[in-house]
Parts: sequence; C-alpha cells; structure tokens
Amino acid sequence: MLLGDRLGRDVGVRMWDGTDVEAPGAAFSLAVNAPFALRAAFTPPLDVNPGKAFVEGWIDITGNLEAAIDTLERAMDGLSKLALLRIGAELARLPKPPPGESSPTAHLRGRMHTKTRDAAAIGFHYDQPVAFYRAFLGRALVYSCAYWDDGIATLDEAQRRKLDYVLDKLRVKPGGSLLDIGCGWGALVIRAAERGLRAHGITLSRRQHEEANRRIAEAGLEDRASVELRDYRDVDDRRYDAVASIGMIEHVGRERLGEYFRCAFRALREGGLFLNHGIVQQSRDGKGYRAAGDFIGRYVFPDGDLVPLHVTTRAAESAGFEVRDVENLREHYARTLRAWVANLIAHEEEVVDATDVRTERIWRMYMTGSARGFALGRMGLMQTLLGKPRSDGRTDVPATRRDLYASAR
Repeated sequence: MLLGDRLGRDVGVRMWDGTDVEAPGAAFSLAVNAPFALRAAFTPPLDVNPGKAFVEGWIDITGNLEAAIDTLERAMDGLSKLALLRIGAELARLPKPPPGESSPTAHLRGRMHTKTRDAAAIGFHYDQPVAFYRAFLGRALVYSCAYWDDGIATLDEAQRRKLDYVLDKLRVKPGGSLLDIGCGWGALVIRAAERGLRAHGITLSRRQHEEANRRIAEAGLEDRASVELRDYRDVDDRRYDAVASIGMIEHVGRERLGEYFRCAFRALREGGLFLNHGIVQQSRDGKGYRAAGDFIGRYVFPDGDLVPLHVTTRAAESAGFEVRDVENLREHYARTLRAWVANLIAHEEEVVDATDVRTERIWRMYMTGSARGFALGRMGLMQTLLGKPRSDGRTDVPATRRDLYASAR
C-alpha cells in the first residue's frame, strides 16, 4: 500500500522470510530484515524511526540510498489521511520492535548554548577518532562544503580550492593575520600559514585541537600557525586583519547569534573583513530548523540550529557589520556530501574499524539525506562577506569581483 505501483517497478523488496519482489533496473531495493521492521520504520515519530530502523539494520537499502529516501518520502507525502490510517492499522498488527536504543544518542543537560552544553554537543559530534573522519573527508580533513571550480575533479582539489577561495575573498596578504573561529582540524589555518599569514584557530573539540596542532607541527608551521581549545565567547583582545568562520554558525543557536557576531566584530580590526560560511534553512515558512528529538538531533548534530539567511544578516548588521557579498553554494555542498558518502562506502571497513557498524550507518544516512536537502533547495550554503567599516565608511574590499576571477584563472 505504501509503495503502490512502484513496487516491482521502481523498488525491489526482499522480506525476512525469503519473499522476494524483484525490480530489474531499479535504483535501489529494500530489505526488510525482521518481522517488526516495517512497524519500526514507518510508525511515528517519522522524523526518527525510518533512520533508526536503518541504523539498527532492521531495514537495509541496496543501491542508491538517496533515491530510496526520495522515493519513500514522496510516497508518504502522496498518501491521503485515510490511506495513512489504513497503513497504520496494518502496521499495528505486526510485532513490536525491541525497546530502547542500541546506538549512541546525545543526552545533553542544562540550558541550550551555554558554554558547558556547547562543549558537550561539539564533543558528541566531532570527537570521533580522527581515522573515522579522514576515511571520508580526504587528506586535508575539511568538514565543510568544497568549491567545485571549473576543471576540478577530485574532492581534495575542490577542498583546496575552497580554502583558497575563502582567503581570496578575505583579500589577505602575506604578513597579515587571520582568526579562524571553529577551525576544525586546522585546514584553513595551515593553508593561511602556507600563504604567509599569521593564523590562529579556536575549537571546542579536544580531538580537533590535538590533531590540528599535530598537523601544524608536522608541516613545520609553528612559527606562524596555532590552534587553541577555546570558546568563541572567550576570544581575547587581539585584533586580526581578517576573520573566518567555516561551518561553525550552525552550532551557535539563534538566541546567541548577536553575541557571536559581536565577538567576531571585536576581534577584527577596522576596515577588515569577516567571511561567515554556514548552512541556512530555505523553507518557505521561514522558521528555520532546530535539531532536537529527531534523527539528526539524537544521533548526529545535537543542538544544531539552522536559520534563514535574513536572520543571520540582521544579526551581523546589528553587531556593526556591513554585508558586502553573499554567495549560495548549495549545489557545491550536495556534490561534496555525495563525495563523502562515496568515500564512506569505499572505506567502509576502515570506518567500522575506527568506530562501529552503527556509526557508519548513522553517518551514511545523515550525509545522504543532507545531500538531498541541498539538491532540493531546502538548505543553502551561504558565504557571507562582512566588513567592519572605518569611521569614513571604507572597508578593504574592492569595488568589483575582478580580483577573484583573476585568482581563479
């Protein structure tokens, strides 16, 4: 009833009892591995249970997981209320799934977006073994949208181009200084130092902090690159020629956006530029998205908060910034996520050795669903260039983008 005429045409199904409905040439097939699996997957809450059933191995997908998510979601959306009630009644006749959670879930305490809780949320998301991230992120360990410029074919090349694109937009020059807020494993700090800057990064993840400083030492860049374990709210009184924040704003929380931009504003010298690179929600209702009790909030990204673009730009302007340029790279992020998923699958044994089977399945589901969100335009990836005007109104940004085009060539 759920799949209708798609069954045997667009979708193949294999049941736990050996029943097999083949669909030659279909993009994917669905394996139902237990008598309770369909009840576990397709009864409320539907923002948790399908993903949980996949993570636990109660259902499985052979073939294109993104196509499977798309097909099943469209099938559910196309059902009438009466049809949904009938399906619910049929599912209720199946055995109940086992209680509890086998996979690790986030259990954060205290008020959202305090320093203590933010450190716990960051630790849950980022403090996996470095080998896990390296298996799918690539050599540079860049966990943010790559830039697939013309002629670029590999993920490593696209990430290298993104790092340079960020630095080019900031118009930084050798001898200048850069602060990277939420610096991850240090890729931008290292690249900035390679280009002759004095670069400093901060992160709340202990494993990122350790790995970033290890990589800086390995590259022989300790004289002009460093990473601290520090909250963005505790940035000291130093002033930088440029500030970047790449994929960190999603952790801030909408109630803290004003404080976040004020901290960046204080850290930047007059006339300098701040590049804020982050995911925004593009839903028509304009409400944004909070990761709470849903699949993402439980298993991947606790306390994550995506807001519409106008919310971030309003907060930036209230802090004193002038918006100088905005670019949406959502298609680049869909392609990046698909490359990560392909790496995850190609290095599955390495990923499982570093973590476990459930973690691999959590991240495969999370990144595949995210790729679909960017491809459909539900989410955007905005690079917003902000200036801190001098008293005469000037900032260090040219009147045109001609210099960016020249650097690309």
